[in-house]
Amino acid sequence: MTSAIEPISKTRLRVWLKLLKTSNGIEAEIRRNLRDRHNTTLPRFDVMSALARFPEGLKMSDLSSFLRVSNGNVTGIVDKLTEEGLAQRVAVPGDKRAQVARLTEKGKSEFESLANHHESWIDTLLDGLSFEDLEALSDTLERVLTQSTEKERADA
Repeated sequence: MTSAIEPISKTRLRVWLKLLKTSNGIEAEIRRNLRDRHNTTLPRFDVMSALARFPEGLKMSDLSSFLRVSNGNVTGIVDKLTEEGLAQRVAVPGDKRAQVARLTEKGKSEFESLANHHESWIDTLLDGLSFEDLEALSDTLERVLTQSTEKERADA
């Protein structure tokens, strides 16, 4: 005899698919806005965002680890930002081969403008959710992230 109640695994799968569809939709909108309104890309925004969080700069390998992308991807973006005067590379004292990347004042200013627009776009995309909805969703996702992190550590 089969149960009329769906197994929880099916519900989890459906929730995952909704999360993925939602995330992909928001990301597509952000990519479109960055491209159409600012002539830039999401990976470039992400690099600038990481550098803005670390004003003292990040080694290229740390930057790629932080963003979870290859060194080659980060290097190309940092090279372009440097050419445009938005970032600079500075030698690490005591390590002739190492350099840190950091935003210039011009880069900080440009990123601040992009970040403000980005926040506004997200605010608009999620404006159908109440504060309580957002808090509940944030708490739920935090539990999922914590569980995932604990599983990664256990598997390592």
